[in-house]
Amino acid sequence: MTIASRAVLVVEDEPQLRRVLRTLLELENFRVIEADSAERGLAEARTHKPDLLIVDLGLPDRDGTEVITGVRSWSRVPIIVLSARTDESDKVAALDAGADDYITKPFGARELSARVQVALRHTASAGAAGATLQIGAWRVDLQARIARDDSGGELHLTPTEYRLLEVLAQHIGLVVTHRTLLQQVWGPGSAQQTHYLRVYMKQLRSKLEPDPARPRWLLTETGVGYRLALRE
Repeated sequence: MTIASRAVLVVEDEPQLRRVLRTLLELENFRVIEADSAERGLAEARTHKPDLLIVDLGLPDRDGTEVITGVRSWSRVPIIVLSARTDESDKVAALDAGADDYITKPFGARELSARVQVALRHTASAGAAGATLQIGAWRVDLQARIARDDSGGELHLTPTEYRLLEVLAQHIGLVVTHRTLLQQVWGPGSAQQTHYLRVYMKQLRSKLEPDPARPRWLLTETGVGYRLALRE
C-alpha cells in the first residue's frame, strides 16, 4: 500500500477544525474521512477500515474514549487523540483505553504530521523481527539480552531492565502509560506500584543516557508514562 492510498478517519464535531485537519492531511497525500459524532465515527471506522484515526474526546453524543474502546474491540489501527483536555487523568484514560498517542489543542501542523508518521511507522513495524536498539553509544539486543558499544564493551542490564526496554520498544516514539508498563513488566497486580517504574527508569537512564538528568531517549510524559524516542 502506498502512502497516497492511506485513509485517515477524523472524528471531530467542530467543522472548522475538521477543515483544517483535512487540508493538512491531504497535503500529506492522505485520503480523509470525516465524522462529527462518536456513533458516526464507529460506523465509518467499520465501513472504511482506515489506516489511522484522529479522535476528539469531547464529542456531542458520547465521550471519545468510547470510540477508542469500540474500535479496539476489533482492530489495532493506530489512534491519535486530539483534544482540548489537558488533565493528566484524561490523557491516561484515553491511552489506557487503547489510544496510541495524545495531542492537545491548539496544535502545530508539524507536530501533527510527526505524530501521524510515528503512529503509522509503529504499526508497520509491529511484529517485525528487529529486536536491536541503538541507544546512544549502546547497541541493545533485546532477544539475546546483550548491550555493547562500538568498541565491544558490554553493559550489564538486569532482566527487568531488558523487559522494560522491550515494552517501550514495542511502542517506539509513542507514550506508554504507567499502568501498561507496570502490568506488562511486573504483572497485573502491580498497576499501582509506580515507584517500581521510577526506580528502574532511573537505573536505565544512569546506564544508557550520557546525561541522565537530561535524558534524550528515555523521556518522561509527566503524570502519564514514558516514551522511547529514538532518533532516526
